Amino acid sequence: MLLWAILLTLCVSQALGQEDENPCLVASAQESCSACIATAKECGWCMSEIYQEQNQPRCDTFDNHIRGFCDKDMIQFPSDEIKKIDDLEVQDGDRPEDAVQIQPQSIRLRIRPKKPVRIPIVFRMAANYPVDLYYLMDLSSSMDDDKGKLAKLGNLIAARMSAITKNFRLGFGSFVDKVVSPFVSVVPSKLKNPCHVSLSGQKCVPPYGFKNQLSLDLETSRFAKKVLESPISGNLDAPEGGFDAIMQAVVCEDEIGWRPVSRRMLLFATDAGFHLAGDGKLGGVVQPNDGQCHLVNDEYSQSSYQDYPSVGQISSKIKEKSVNIIFAVTQEQLPLYDKLSQYIDSSTTGILANDSSNIVNLIQENYERITSKVKLTAESLNEGNINVEFFSRCNKTEETSTSECGNLKIGQTVHFEAEITVNECPKDRRQWRQELVIKPAGYQDRLKIQMDFICECDCEKAEIKDPNSNKCSNGNGTHVCGICKCNPGFYGDKCQCQADGAITKESVDHCIAPNSTRVCSGRGQCECGKCVCDRRPANPEHSYDGKFCECDNYSCARYKKKVCGGLERGICNCGVCKCKDGFNGTDCGCDLSQDKCMGASGEPCNGKERGECRCNKCYCNEKYSGPTCQLCTNCGNECEKYSICIKCRVNGNGKHTDEQCDRICPKDILEGEVKETLDVQVCSYKDEKNCKTAFSYKFDERGKVIMVVEKEKKCPTSVNVLAIVGGVVGGIVALGLLLLLIWKLLTFIYDSREFAKFEKERQNAKWDTGENPIYKQATSTFKNPTYGTR
Repeated sequence: MLLWAILLTLCVSQALGQEDENPCLVASAQESCSACIATAKECGWCMSEIYQEQNQPRCDTFDNHIRGFCDKDMIQFPSDEIKKIDDLEVQDGDRPEDAVQIQPQSIRLRIRPKKPVRIPIVFRMAANYPVDLYYLMDLSSSMDDDKGKLAKLGNLIAARMSAITKNFRLGFGSFVDKVVSPFVSVVPSKLKNPCHVSLSGQKCVPPYGFKNQLSLDLETSRFAKKVLESPISGNLDAPEGGFDAIMQAVVCEDEIGWRPVSRRMLLFATDAGFHLAGDGKLGGVVQPNDGQCHLVNDEYSQSSYQDYPSVGQISSKIKEKSVNIIFAVTQEQLPLYDKLSQYIDSSTTGILANDSSNIVNLIQENYERITSKVKLTAESLNEGNINVEFFSRCNKTEETSTSECGNLKIGQTVHFEAEITVNECPKDRRQWRQELVIKPAGYQDRLKIQMDFICECDCEKAEIKDPNSNKCSNGNGTHVCGICKCNPGFYGDKCQCQADGAITKESVDHCIAPNSTRVCSGRGQCECGKCVCDRRPANPEHSYDGKFCECDNYSCARYKKKVCGGLERGICNCGVCKCKDGFNGTDCGCDLSQDKCMGASGEPCNGKERGECRCNKCYCNEKYSGPTCQLCTNCGNECEKYSICIKCRVNGNGKHTDEQCDRICPKDILEGEVKETLDVQVCSYKDEKNCKTAFSYKFDERGKVIMVVEKEKKCPTSVNVLAIVGGVVGGIVALGLLLLLIWKLLTFIYDSREFAKFEKERQNAKWDTGENPIYKQATSTFKNPTYGTR
């Protein structure tokens, strides 16, 4: 009994687990059409009024509705809709505003909650895209030697960038730190001249937070002049006020001169660390940074009044303004800025030489690094409720989940897909329309998606509703989407029950089973003193039943994963299987017919001596096997014994005498088809030529052997040994000749080249070709120069 209880519990748990896979059947989804379609992407609402009478779940999957005989026209199953508003193809442009790098540019999307929608996106890096480079430099005394070198490199920077794009602008700004103690010395003489005389001979100027020395300008020759004219200053502590400068350089778009359409680059050069939010309290500056532009006469006016920005503020503004930042720092500061770069999108780091001589290469390398990849980002006002996941092949064969593609070139196209999912419908109807912006990090190009959440059904619109409908007990409610929404004071499926306190309590008591406290066993609703049972599972054949909904028709034992073996075998009645005629057992798994047990003898399992038929299956005795116990496994095999008869009577080549053959074999062996039956044993015999002969034997009523042999032997196919040997020898000879020919050809080519080389050297020889240059005569002749002169 205990084992049976455990098995029954497992079956019930399995049934419940299978039903819970259908998310549309939760109680909250049955309340209204809007609640239904917001529950899951598979859910649809049936408006048919007969569903109320049949007690079918109104919120269910589309397929279940069709199986439940809900007409397609009566199913509310809203689908997503994508409408492209602006869809210009990606292209280069002679003018900056003509370049298009992302397609499409504007989309209107109707989307259901919890149903992902994919939107294809094309990105292409346009050639000659405008570039704005703003050089932001630390002009504390330690950077004095870098300033002169940078001035000389201005024209080289412009020339190098002009080779990349025809539309390049260059600007320059500088920073020191907040003019409050302890960041700078507040002694009057130190404020006036914090470092006395600089290494370059220039006099130090009073410290300042940030100055815009040169707004972005096409005349890059002005850059060197402005850099040389900008004097250095000084401060006390090692960290600088670079964050103040970055914030102002990014947000002051008009003052700095950032163009609406351009690739914005901010090069931040320093040899020191940075102050960040909270450090201002050391100098009594407690007002948080507001992230706004405060440039007055090109100088940061709130340096001594607002705290430093935080890393989060810097990252947010850089992302908002689409600025690519390059941290050009000394070797010792590189680890610090590498960590900072991890928290700021579209930022890179590079090592700055001691005299900034490598700044041109640094700009070009980082520009190429920035433009060689694209990373898509998504922004919305309600990011917690909207999930965006990107997919791309990145010019490969397999699609992966990624928002970034690298190793790109100018003019190369990359295809993405943005999968957008809305988690739930906001309670505030005004938030049913939201905007989502997808853009590549560091670019002004963007895709704007106007999203309309599908949070209500068409049948719930005001012009469709039927208030005080006669379908709801003569005006006790509003008929909407096939159901009644009861007016205050009424309840029930048709608002037929009045919600008077005393009457309600009395009616509810009639819906509670004895020794229980749950209304309708927790499986239904009490309406007017009677239980209306819920319909739990997706299968319309499953339901709750009973006066108090205490029974169900799915928690019975299962046969082949079906309750009571399926409707053709039995039905489940309050946890017990009631089997139909021809079936038996706790799960109706026993088939009482014997058609699968009938053997060749015409008896079940070929007779009781061989086996017994139970539930239409043979259970064989010890000696027998097979589906109908037709095989005798322990009766012995006499094939070898009777193979002698084939030698004697058929092949005539046996070594046995006639007396031996007559004693074992029948006089006549029949020829015909050899087929194994209940009382026939099939054998085979191989002769000296390896030919196989099939035969069978059986015993008649008198115990004499009767043999049948097949007419034709089955002999193995002969092998042509001569052809095989000849082919192998011929192949070897042919291969040898081929190798010899190749060797001869290579030798001829080599000799020809050597001879040509010899002829060339012989023609270029500087000595007479008729004499041996190393030959020396055996005699030598000397002449006295004074002989014969007298």
